[in-house]
Amino acid sequence: MKIVILAAGIGSRLGNPLPKPLTLLKSGKSIMEFQTENIASKFDVDDIIVVVGFKKDLIMERFPELTYIYNPFFDQTNTSKSLLQALKKNRDKSVLWFNGDVVFDKLILDVLHPHIEANESFVAVNTSKVADEEVKYTIKNKYIDKLSKEVKNGLGEAVGINFISSNDIKFFIKRLEECSDNDYFEKGLEMAIEYDHIRVIPIDISKYNCIEVDFKEDLENANKIFR
Repeated sequence: MKIVILAAGIGSRLGNPLPKPLTLLKSGKSIMEFQTENIASKFDVDDIIVVVGFKKDLIMERFPELTYIYNPFFDQTNTSKSLLQALKKNRDKSVLWFNGDVVFDKLILDVLHPHIEANESFVAVNTSKVADEEVKYTIKNKYIDKLSKEVKNGLGEAVGINFISSNDIKFFIKRLEECSDNDYFEKGLEMAIEYDHIRVIPIDISKYNCIEVDFKEDLENANKIFR
């Protein structure tokens, strides 16, 4: 298995001049430092691949031990194309990936681990809130059916931690290639579910803390929880 962190975006909504993953928490650690320490507590750090773009040198100099893939079109493309670059390098492997702005309790990885071991594709979800601007989901026969920001009557939010099995990755790559430049990777997953009939499990991690830092309010909430 490979682990991918998506860290190519500009993150303009937070208003920082640095790449969003380098945003400092009150603990003194950056979001990405918090992430990588959690991941490395359960997995091999040598399996972490970071997709970079905006001010990539700042991230690469801060974390020289990680492996990098550069998306030169970071200012023109969305997460579907950044993730595609990483998956094309690992076509026969399962991949666990994280949005580069997610601050999470490492106990979540214990919840996800049995599904990773079973090679079951999944999306980690929070069922305790359903905000309009977040990626939402519905289910059909216990598996993810729809997955996007446009979903109506969503059952919860996708938190930015996902896994594609080695059995499903070729279908997912194909659908990411069909996505438009502005699509999020969730569009590719949704297409693979609909057209290739892959099964993606929603894994509820609501009882654990997990915050995607898009706005200053999110950062303030993260700082209250992760000290």
